[in-house]
Amino acid sequence: MGRRASIASRALSFAATGEKNNALLQMASLLEEFRSVIVAANQTDIDDAAASGMNAAAIDRMTLTDARLDGLSHDLRTLARLPDPIGERFDAVTLPNGMKLSRQRVPLGVMGVIYESRPNVTIDIAGLSIKTGNAVIMRGGKETIHSNQALVEIVWKALRESSLPEDALQFIEDPDRNLVVELLKLHEYVNVIIPRGGEGLLRFCRENSRIPVISGGVGICHIFVDQSADLEKSLPVIHNAKTQRPSVCNALDTLLVHRAVAARFLPRIVEFLAPSGVTFRAHPSALKYLKEAGDGVVRPAAEEDFDTEWMSLVLGLKVVDGIDEAIEHVNTHSLGHSDSILTEDASNAARWINEVDSAVVYVNASTRFTDGGQFGLGAEVAVSTQRLHARGPMGLRELTTYKWIGEGDYLARM
Repeated sequence: MGRRASIASRALSFAATGEKNNALLQMASLLEEFRSVIVAANQTDIDDAAASGMNAAAIDRMTLTDARLDGLSHDLRTLARLPDPIGERFDAVTLPNGMKLSRQRVPLGVMGVIYESRPNVTIDIAGLSIKTGNAVIMRGGKETIHSNQALVEIVWKALRESSLPEDALQFIEDPDRNLVVELLKLHEYVNVIIPRGGEGLLRFCRENSRIPVISGGVGICHIFVDQSADLEKSLPVIHNAKTQRPSVCNALDTLLVHRAVAARFLPRIVEFLAPSGVTFRAHPSALKYLKEAGDGVVRPAAEEDFDTEWMSLVLGLKVVDGIDEAIEHVNTHSLGHSDSILTEDASNAARWINEVDSAVVYVNASTRFTDGGQFGLGAEVAVSTQRLHARGPMGLRELTTYKWIGEGDYLARM
């Protein structure tokens, strides 16, 4: 598979933009044409997951609704309209010796992508890989094997109909974990590993890979309600961040509230979110402002709760004395994904932007915007929470590297 992907990557790297865009548009149309096949395969996975006792949040992550399939088709068409980064020249200069020097974007080569639960990732990765001229070896979770097989067949069909190499997408169907270990050691063919899943998967890849690993997709996301925040406008932002899709990595996990507004705001936030099924884990600093509910809506937080990515309708609550404590808490407990401040104080907003060490920081916005589609990138292969070589949603440019181009007039070094 590695050899085939490597050969295909060389062919794909020279493909014309029109050929690549045609494959993306074909994929979008095929998703619509074969929707019933995809939904049936997905339902098989859902039934198996429910029978095995999988929780509702995890089942939501793996479910392909009509709206989500429509979103995938829309993202592919958006991706086809975006400029092709491959071949782009940038940072051009003419040196004193007359050499014209620039950098040119080229594909990374072959990507190994290991992911869990969410079958939409199959299409996101395939679309971005094709557009950027990268081949990819995919390994999805065993819980979505039927969904992924149906989606991969669509990608292969689109590649064939666009005269692009079908081997540009390789799919590991066998759930044997030893095959993941083999992939992580395939350094002669694979240029980068991108894991998408829980902290356990990321740690496993970092510890076992001979190939550079771009880690991300795990977040403990925070919102800090500052003393100056408009509390009524804050309520729907927090509701959106927590409840719109609680099982994803940019969903809100911990709400920090300035002590000056805690007595007014904490009971209000519980009242506002509880009807949507949200339950709360309150730090002693927050619990004093709330009545512990006998029905389990509000419970005392355990020490580890503020280091937990909930992936469900659970929200941690803590009161802080001000922005210093809020920033300290975020930089201690965040995994560097997405963190937001709600404030009317420009100086506090500036401090949040400058001092919170996360891939994406927000002022007066929901953390749910951390997404390639929302950022205008078309889609994303992952949300990187590290510093090299990309950070935040990884779209087209983040899936390229570059080479230097030097052009002279029979120029010799003196």
